[in-house]
Amino acid sequence: MALSHDEIRQLGLLARLELSDEEIQTLGPQLESILGFIHKLSELDTDQVEPMTTALDVDNRWRPDSPTKGLTRDQALANAPASDEECFRVPAVLGVGK
Repeated sequence: MALSHDEIRQLGLLARLELSDEEIQTLGPQLESILGFIHKLSELDTDQVEPMTTALDVDNRWRPDSPTKGLTRDQALANAPASDEECFRVPAVLGVGK
């Protein structure tokens, strides 16, 4: 399946990537190869295959949900790029004019 440059650029836009013409030339064959593989997979007969979440036959191994000791305030703030005595400090993001 051949993809046009516009289609590749649109895919990049959907992925929030700004692609140069050189990158489009490089990505085109790679994307076509991926789509070809997916097309080949769609030809498989999966009627007798049960849906699964993983290819491995494993059970979830969850630890018990029990309370544990958390970080102290000083430990939590130790590596913060900016903090005051009590809280993380972050740049304001609400109410900023456009």
